[in-house]
Amino acid sequence: MYDVNEIRKEFPILGRQVNNKPLVYLDNGASAQKPQVVIDAITQAYSQEYSNVHRGLHTLSNLATENYEAVRGKIQRFIGAKHADEILINSGTTEGINMVSYAWAAPRMQAGDEIILSVMEHHANIVPWHFLRERLGVVLKWVEPDETGHLDAQAVLNAITDKTKLIAITQMSNVLGSVVDVKTICTGAKAKGIAVLVDGSQSAVHMPVDVADIGADFFAITGHKLYGPTGSGAIYVKRERQEEMIPFIGGGDMIKEVTRDTVCYNGGVHKFEAGTPGIVQTIGFGAALDFITDLGIENIHAHENALRDYATERLGALNWLNVQGTTVDKGAIFSLTIEGHGHPHDISTVVDQRGIAVRAGHHCAQPLMQHLGVNATCRASFGLYNTMEEVDKLVDALTLCHELFA
Repeated sequence: MYDVNEIRKEFPILGRQVNNKPLVYLDNGASAQKPQVVIDAITQAYSQEYSNVHRGLHTLSNLATENYEAVRGKIQRFIGAKHADEILINSGTTEGINMVSYAWAAPRMQAGDEIILSVMEHHANIVPWHFLRERLGVVLKWVEPDETGHLDAQAVLNAITDKTKLIAITQMSNVLGSVVDVKTICTGAKAKGIAVLVDGSQSAVHMPVDVADIGADFFAITGHKLYGPTGSGAIYVKRERQEEMIPFIGGGDMIKEVTRDTVCYNGGVHKFEAGTPGIVQTIGFGAALDFITDLGIENIHAHENALRDYATERLGALNWLNVQGTTVDKGAIFSLTIEGHGHPHDISTVVDQRGIAVRAGHHCAQPLMQHLGVNATCRASFGLYNTMEEVDKLVDALTLCHELFA
């Protein structure tokens, strides 16, 4: 059984009060809270097992290397990759997508080549491609969701031309919660010889992911959204795509030999992992993946779907509330505005006085805000430890906002 009240006890911060109210943390789309096992793993790594990895031969270095490298296998299993050497460890999705932009896309693109994006993308999956637009003359082509927030996979494939070199697409919108059929996109793109990068920052937290089944060439995840530390993450890169990539950052473990006149690069994943990595962050990320795996991602998915359905019913009953994104199979993410009154920042401030943490702004998705015709929204994003009672508290706080702004 999935006992959310027992699970909540694993998160120390959920026992505190904010503004003299019990904390209701609904900002999981930005960053999730950390269970005690992650905190303990970080403390253990720093206090008893710390050393640099890979280059040392002493006991602590060997132990740190073993613990660090074990996380590569955990990530592989968590996202369904076939090989551990397809997992490039990094600081998170932003670094991963920038690496693909610099190391894979830039060397093989020229003026007029096209990259297909959806307007639902996070800036982390937009700005690196704008770099190529500015520097190389690459063309960005945009596909829009419908009025419910659903993005048609066929519409993405229909945007392909003989100039298309890459599709960069989210699997779940961080604003609307919309789930994209990335498998259909990858299958159609592969048939035309086009690579696909999938931003899995939101999806991997809320639903089972199998990158081998999806067929993506690149798949990025972020540790801090997966209940792990900030500064942790990874990107899955198919072996054949790695062979097409040039080094991204130079130094440290990405080399075999350096002379005054030459440099010989390391092979495999280490070619793309320069310098001292986020050792302890990565070990903490591994502890977070163990925690999620023990709970069962399918169980988490079912719990959050129940929260989504209940929140949809409760929020839908408020006829003065606008909810952006209404697809049936969306994640438990709700972007809100109060009709005719109250800036999202005002809403966030008022509900914070009730101890409720939500996020207000453009959520690093300004093209989507422009598409929706709003400057900002107030976003409530649910996680594995949230409850039905917290949905009720959110509804009560929003009702108070409506009364104050009326």
